[in-house]
Amino acid sequence: MAGTIVADTIQADSTSTLVLKNGVANTPPTIQDSAGTQIGTFCRAWVNFNGQGTVAIRADFNVVDITDGGTGDYTVNIDVDMPDANYSWNINSDRQAAPIAQIASGTATPTASALRLFTYNTSLVVQDSAYVTVAIFR
Repeated sequence: MAGTIVADTIQADSTSTLVLKNGVANTPPTIQDSAGTQIGTFCRAWVNFNGQGTVAIRADFNVVDITDGGTGDYTVNIDVDMPDANYSWNINSDRQAAPIAQIASGTATPTASALRLFTYNTSLVVQDSAYVTVAIFR
């Protein structure tokens, strides 16, 4: 049954979890304006990981693992691929020795299944970071 619900607030009762489902597999629900034009989607993948020593995921959604490519070199491997590589990402890293996170160039072109990134210190020297977070939107 198809239909439209118009409400100011949708909330689960105190004993259950609110679940939003989309009829299309591996596609998040969309956010639309009053004319029905899509204006956004929910975050499709995110991860918080330790990039020092043995790389370890602290928490994630739709990330299968992190590949450690060496000092400050990480690849976030997406569990359920994006529709294409035309997504947006936000990368942050910790403040130890003031590292900054940024996407690499050349071989680091994003794909539907992976995003490669490097963390640098303020002198632009590649450096591991204890806290790295990535959010991917499409």
